[in-house]
Amino acid sequence: MLLGARRSSVFLVAPKTAWQEQDYTAAADRCQELTGKRLSQQAWALRPKLLEARACWLADERMHEVHPEVSFCALADGVPLTYTKKTWRGQNLRRSLLAEAGLVLPDELGEADGIPVDDVLDAAAAAWSAHRIALGTANRVPEVPEPDAEGRLVEIRY
Repeated sequence: MLLGARRSSVFLVAPKTAWQEQDYTAAADRCQELTGKRLSQQAWALRPKLLEARACWLADERMHEVHPEVSFCALADGVPLTYTKKTWRGQNLRRSLLAEAGLVLPDELGEADGIPVDDVLDAAAAAWSAHRIALGTANRVPEVPEPDAEGRLVEIRY
């Protein structure tokens, strides 16, 4: 079974009610109450974009959720990566996994050279997942998704 994992922690998908809170403390408290784990400030900072993406997702069935670390785990035959994407070894491992899958990243990115390396690697992993979704070969977490309140299946594709 593939889990989106970094080191020893499993990615936390916060409940919808946590995202509906108006400030971080309330959201973290709600998440703790419902899941036993607090929402990170890093995740909370993504809230505006997550809410925007959810609105797009509800409006268009062609939109799918992907998580780069889940994609990298799949590229590594289901084994969570040992080194984080911020380290030299972690970046080299991710670039190697992408290359093995046919996504060879150039050494120079032109105008995009100023983009952090981990963001480029994440974008490439998302592109790998998008290609698999388009081909109909993508897998999902969980294997049997459950519908949300609007009846849409909640799943991460890779």
